[in-house]
Amino acid sequence: MDEKKYQKKIIANDRDGLTLISALLNSAKIKVSEMKYLPSNKIFLLSAKRSSIENEKGSKEINSICRVDHVSKVKSKNINQKNHDLTLELIAIDYLKNKENFEINLIFKNNAHIALSTELIDITLEDQIENEK
Repeated sequence: MDEKKYQKKIIANDRDGLTLISALLNSAKIKVSEMKYLPSNKIFLLSAKRSSIENEKGSKEINSICRVDHVSKVKSKNINQKNHDLTLELIAIDYLKNKENFEINLIFKNNAHIALSTELIDITLEDQIENEK
């Protein structure tokens, strides 16, 4: 079995887990067309191309899916959602406690921002297995 073929999954339910996912997604490239909010399921999904900083053999670009559950509302700022080819660069993910809810903030370069209102922190980052060509 090839060591390169593995799938990594991280689940964050608190600040420490969120900080780890934020670090792994730092500088990730995300196309507007690869972000989806499914209000009936209360799920926000995004597909990101990120550098595998945890790989000791140097940086390698991998595709990861980030899923945020229990999302009741999504707001964006400075993002042209009609430009499906627009690629954003993620700087960090953070959160604020707002009364009974959390606001999870995706912070991008060029002052772009997405705020997710959630009942609790429930984020999954899952790497996609690459097929050899």
